[in-house]
Amino acid sequence: MSKVTIVAKLTAKSGCIEAVKAEVIKMLAPTREEQGCIEYRLHQDNADPAVFVFYENWKDQTAFEQHMESAHFKAYVAAVGDMITDKTVNRMTEIV
Repeated sequence: MSKVTIVAKLTAKSGCIEAVKAEVIKMLAPTREEQGCIEYRLHQDNADPAVFVFYENWKDQTAFEQHMESAHFKAYVAAVGDMITDKTVNRMTEIV
């Protein structure tokens, strides 16, 4: 299988920005240690601090699926579930 790029965007509810930020930051270290994780970066929008974007590169689709089954990913999903208004996950393949 080929490398998979993920661009995930989530928007925190008003009043929950700092709590969501704390939860997404918790994801960085354990995710970067996962087998198959090539790159895992987190961004916060300059104009709208409620918007967070993950830019991820995974060895293959299997590695990404294993990430979504990890304890730290499941804990993150449970923690932010009621604190976000929107989430979009794009699975992409580099063409050039």
